[in-house]
Amino acid sequence: MKSEDIKICREVQRNAQMAMKAIETISDKVYNEELARHISKQTIKYSELKNRAMEKLLEAKALPYHTNRMADLMLVGGIHSKTMLNTSTSHIAQLMIQGSNRGVTEMCKVLNHNEDAGVSAIELAKELMDFEEKNIEKLKTYL
Repeated sequence: MKSEDIKICREVQRNAQMAMKAIETISDKVYNEELARHISKQTIKYSELKNRAMEKLLEAKALPYHTNRMADLMLVGGIHSKTMLNTSTSHIAQLMIQGSNRGVTEMCKVLNHNEDAGVSAIELAKELMDFEEKNIEKLKTYL
């Protein structure tokens, strides 16, 4: 596995882990049953993508992405502060859309900086991006 593939797989892992952490943090603030089901299903797919990225990294004997404690604290703190006064379904959906947009943007950056990556890593990254974009479309119905 080339270094470009490793960078892409680490970003897929990081992106999926952050999404799962965000969903874990926000899920107890979701009062709309349909939205709660939707984000629960998202967690399953993020977990699958994260695991596939980690498998590729382990096969290549490359170190997986290690969570930055400070980044986790900032993510959780940001979610709590943004939902302190407003836990409406629309607001929760808006926050999740913003998170998914950030994820797509970060994935695009990594892909653009690692153009020589192999097909397998690129396909995994694009699968994550497609999933994020579908989530955004579905979340728009809750705005």
